[in-house]
Amino acid sequence: MTESVEDVGVDPSELSDDDLIRELHSLHRTRLDTLRHGSDPALANHLRRTAELETEYLVRHPGREVDPHRLRDGAGLE
Repeated sequence: MTESVEDVGVDPSELSDDDLIRELHSLHRTRLDTLRHGSDPALANHLRRTAELETEYLVRHPGREVDPHRLRDGAGLE
């Protein structure tokens, strides 16, 4: 069985910044439902795609701003 574009999605490196953010929003919005109610293959695909998109985001934004208010006590900014 071959994977279709719907199964694998567009290569994250080919997405514009706006499309990358839109895809990340979509995955995060559907995360809990997929975890609780999705089939094993759906969950595996969701995990894989989330990792691909988040990795691409970090490649594009290695110096992203970290909100100091989101850090736990003792966790410093490096």
